[in-house]
Order: sequence, then C-alpha cells, then structure tokens
Amino acid sequence: MSTTPEVLRAALALAAAGVPVMPLRAGKVPFGNCRTCAGTPPRCGGRPVMKSAGPCQCPAPCHAWAAATTEPHVLTSPLWASVWREAVAVAYHPGGAGLTVVDLDNAAAVAWARETLPATRTVPTTRGEHWIYRGAMPSSNAVRPGVDIKSLMQYARWLGPGTGRMAVLPAAVRALTVKEDTTPGRGEVASSLPDRATWSREVATGCRHTERYVRTGLERGLALVRARTESGAGSQAFGVARFLAAQHAACPGPCGLAAIGEEVVAAAVLVGVPESYARRAVANGLETAVERAA
Repeated sequence: MSTTPEVLRAALALAAAGVPVMPLRAGKVPFGNCRTCAGTPPRCGGRPVMKSAGPCQCPAPCHAWAAATTEPHVLTSPLWASVWREAVAVAYHPGGAGLTVVDLDNAAAVAWARETLPATRTVPTTRGEHWIYRGAMPSSNAVRPGVDIKSLMQYARWLGPGTGRMAVLPAAVRALTVKEDTTPGRGEVASSLPDRATWSREVATGCRHTERYVRTGLERGLALVRARTESGAGSQAFGVARFLAAQHAACPGPCGLAAIGEEVVAAAVLVGVPESYARRAVANGLETAVERAA
C-alpha cells in the first residue's frame, strides 16, 4: 500500500503534465521560508528576484509561488517530504504553465463573467469559480469587485481539472489589468487630442444604421466615460467601445469603428486617462466585440 500523501500524488501528476506545483499549509498559504531564505536579501540567492519559478540554491520549498516546480526529484526530496506530510492542498503556478486563472470570488462576479467573457474551462471553488484560459499575463488582484487575475508571479489552488474546453486568453481579460490615472493635473490633462476624429456617414458607407441611431448611442457612451472623473474611466472606455462595436456586428461595413474609437479615446483623455492607456483600452474593447461576433 502506497504511503505517498494524497496531495503529493496529485502534485506529481500535475508536474508530469508540465504544470509547476507547490504545497500549501493550513490556511491555503505557502510554507514559510527556511532560515537561509528568510533574510533580506535571502542568502540562498533567491529564485531570481522572484520573477521566475523553479530551483534556487536552497533545496527547500521556499519563496512561495516561485518554489513551484515540475521536477519530480525536487518534489520527492527529503527536504520536501516533511512538508508534504503537513500540506493540506496543492497549488500551481498558472503563468509557468502558460495559463491564466480568472478567480471569481462570489456569485455576482460569476454572473458578470458569464455575461462578459468567452466561455472556457471552469472549476468550482468554495465561493465562486475559476475560469482558466490558455495564455499567460501579469497577475493583478481586485481588477473589479470579486475578481482577481492569477497568472505570472502568482499561485492558484488546485481544485480539480474542471469542465469545458479551455479557450485562448481574450483581450477582455487583458484589459482588466489596464491601469489608469484619472486624476487630472492642475490646469491640464495627461495628454490632449486637439484634432479629434469624429464619426460621420462619410466614413461609414457600409453601416446599416441611421446616423441618428449611431450618434445617440455614441453620445450616451461618451457621457458615461466623461462621468468617471474620479476613477474607472479607462475601464468604462473599454466597455463603451465593446458595446458600440457590437452594434455593428451584422453590418456589411465599413462602419467607421476607428472614428468611433477615437471619440471614446478623446472622452477618456478629457477626464485624465493617459492617452496610451485610453487607446489600449478602446482597442481591446473593439477587438473583443469582433471576437464575440466571430
């Protein structure tokens, strides 16, 4: 009869599939560093500046997510054996496996994801769900209420393989981590767009909508962005661009989406969003609408 702890058996199976793993102790947190690794900077040499997972000069399971490994000889080494006997769960480094986990922490967050994001593999959690996509990106907590992004330089608890086909990481998830500065400088904004492009029938010769319909929807969207004077203007610009572009999914085109995007960018810049961030958010919004219509 095998004496290998159940958590270690699960870890070895994941490692064999190319997923870097690590043990978690009570409280779902990593084991603390050994004495050699506890210093600042650690005498062991670290796992280069906590930017990559894998082995360091210390053979113990130190450095939190960066200890994650796929090496079976490390996972079954004597220094790790006592840790596995105390471990209550297995964690993995999503970014190290080329994955991104959208951690949805409550029912409202799950409902938002089902309305907003492409379907992918899902794993039930204690309070919500993990949505797993193919592709890695920077991790970020609290990108919106109840939503964390776990990928590079982060760990996620292994709760099983889940169900559903894993989709490619969409632009809508990447856009969630766009950081913005919506506090305008005194007497000026972060950037300016003096020659703002505007939508007109001349650039939308293939649009099936009336000019009044398009302008009404655009003005309502711009008002939503301009109202975000304290925070959230970049995220609002993403949502507005995605919504407006989706209205033209059935048009033969062209519909002047680039001009619509320029107006949304200008509205975001007006309330202090740096132009580079505004352009990225709007471009991602337009792209996501195209992806969902495809």
